[in-house]
Amino acid sequence: MKRATMASFSAKPSKRYNVRSISLPVRSHPSTLRTEEELNKLKAWEATTTTSEAKADSICKGLGGLKDLYICIEDLLQLPMTQQALALHQNERWVEELLDGSVNYLDVCCNTRDTILAMKESVRDLQSALRRRKVGGDSSLEDNLSSYTCIRKKTKKEILQLVASLKQMDHKHEAFPLDLDNHLAAVVRVLREASLITSSVFQSLVSFLSTPVLKPRPSRWSLVSILVQKGVLKCENNQHKSMNELENVDIAIGNVLVNQASEDIEAEKIQSAQRRLKVLDSSMEGLENGLEGLFRLLIRTRVSLLNILSH
Repeated sequence: MKRATMASFSAKPSKRYNVRSISLPVRSHPSTLRTEEELNKLKAWEATTTTSEAKADSICKGLGGLKDLYICIEDLLQLPMTQQALALHQNERWVEELLDGSVNYLDVCCNTRDTILAMKESVRDLQSALRRRKVGGDSSLEDNLSSYTCIRKKTKKEILQLVASLKQMDHKHEAFPLDLDNHLAAVVRVLREASLITSSVFQSLVSFLSTPVLKPRPSRWSLVSILVQKGVLKCENNQHKSMNELENVDIAIGNVLVNQASEDIEAEKIQSAQRRLKVLDSSMEGLENGLEGLFRLLIRTRVSLLNILSH
């Protein structure tokens, strides 16, 4: 019976997971079942989210799903049967794996939050520069854009290290086979599945933050400028559905920097850039809030594990 239950868990899902129940033991505790439900919601989210093309609003939903998941995990860890079972196995290597994972995700949370704060500040500087340009023709936009671009490029370099760390954690989860009683096997598998889906959400987040900067070159933007001036292409209708919030800002700012525009067209392009920067600012705020809430829950999970294993 134990072997049949263990085999029901996916060792290496396609795309990372199959969208299905993890088939926990028939008599699983309600806390385990609630955790399973949240996991399956996140797997459904993942199935419709492409890591390399994720947008901020989708990632915010993923972070919200993780918060719901870790609330359920906290309830699961507070069960006496869970605490007793984990305490009996506190010297196992897979216990160390769980603790290491909790520390690594806290580090990723902190690093990505700092990145978002820097980008959000730069976005707001761009918004201010656009307002000044609209009112008095201020020329500081180029300087602010240069600063914003430098932050984006620096972010991309830092993100590469985070991605390597996340992928290393994923491989580590496959290294330790389990041979435990039904309840503890279910708990540990849930924690591992939670770690893998956490890594997936974070990879979508860091992929979004490391979006390459679309540089405004005359050859790239001249056609857009001509179409806008002719009234063929309206600024708000130029939002490409396949582009994320960062790319839309790049295009809008690039349009502002293109010359050969009348005053009316210039004002329209500035308004479009302001709108897209506002959307990006709101997106960054949502990501920051999502990370803050998740960070607190990850700390609670780690503290709970440490308390269980110290008894």
